Amino acid sequence: MFCVTRRFSSMSSVQEAANRAEKGVAPILQRNPGFRGYYIIDAGDGVGVSITVFESREAAEQSREEVLGWIEANLSDLYREPPQITAGEVVVAVEAQGAPAREGAGAATQPRAH
Repeated sequence: MFCVTRRFSSMSSVQEAANRAEKGVAPILQRNPGFRGYYIIDAGDGVGVSITVFESREAAEQSREEVLGWIEANLSDLYREPPQITAGEVVVAVEAQGAPAREGAGAATQPRAH
């Protein structure tokens, strides 16, 4: 798995950004066959964080330019500085016990090769 986080500071409304992203970014991501999940966090004090999970780095790259373009065109009125982007391979994934098994998942905790 590959994860991309975007941390926005000094947002005027994290909730408004989340509402817009749900309608605009979500469909872009859902067209990507390697897309696995998208989460938005309101960290308080005008800080918003998005977490996007893909099956691979290649899958993340497929959506990158379109997502960044959408963010710039549709959210720039809500933040002052570009987001801090952090991306990388997931090296450990821990899931709740009893969660439905994913393909290739053999245990609740899985170290990932990188």
